[in-house]
Amino acid sequence: MPIKTFPENLSQNKELSIRIVSPEFGHISPESAAQYGPAQRLSYYFFLFMLHGNSQEVIDGETIEVAKHELFFALPHQLRQLATTGHSVDYYKLGFDDECLSRLPRKFPFLLNPLNQQKISFPPNAALRLLNTFNILNDLLRAADNDPELILAYLNSLLTEINAAYFVLHKKHTAGALDKFLGFKLFVEDNLTDQPAITEIAEKLALSTDCLYRIVKQHSGVSPKEFITDRLIIEARRRMYNNQKKSVKELAFELGFNDPGYFSRLFKKVTGKTIADFYQNLSL
Repeated sequence: MPIKTFPENLSQNKELSIRIVSPEFGHISPESAAQYGPAQRLSYYFFLFMLHGNSQEVIDGETIEVAKHELFFALPHQLRQLATTGHSVDYYKLGFDDECLSRLPRKFPFLLNPLNQQKISFPPNAALRLLNTFNILNDLLRAADNDPELILAYLNSLLTEINAAYFVLHKKHTAGALDKFLGFKLFVEDNLTDQPAITEIAEKLALSTDCLYRIVKQHSGVSPKEFITDRLIIEARRRMYNNQKKSVKELAFELGFNDPGYFSRLFKKVTGKTIADFYQNLSL
């Protein structure tokens, strides 16, 4: 059973790790918000659905514009920079953790983000269904003692709608290929700092290296080696945000690099910045 990782003081239900925020409900105090700082490594799932207006989200250093009827989501361990300005007009935010997710009757593949897209656009009819479900969750979470099974039922409905929209433009991808790509992503996540060889991953997935290359390229746009490199650099940036005193050597060894110099050159090649430049920008 997954443990609760949602901040206990933020949960709006006595039995579930979940919180919803709208323009008129659910905001924490400025004092509580200040303790999280300008950036936060998430320990839970985060969603932002724009009903009207727009917002700007920064996740793992990437800026994403979110407009009307678009939903942004972020996953545990991602680094989210908190917005410096408020969202315009109308929105819903939702957060919950793996413990809450484990109580739902099905799995949601989009939460692995296999297509590497963290924003989903909804047509009007789907956006209305999403809005109605958010409205019900908003009502249910106004009282801390409301039935958790009722809340979970609507959360399941919400995630089912989002999951369908996430994959709707990618029906051309065969289910088998997508399953293999999900397996690739999971293996990389579970063994990231071991830096597994492509041949090892292909063997685990019962694929040839050429087949693995085609599947990863189809779903991510990059080769398996580039995918792992990009993921390692993202992890490096997250760890630098969390501990700005960590040396290049420490960081390199943590991430499975035996040569700190090679790691430094790779970081600059991928990001366009030296590690020293990155640390300096963090301190500004």
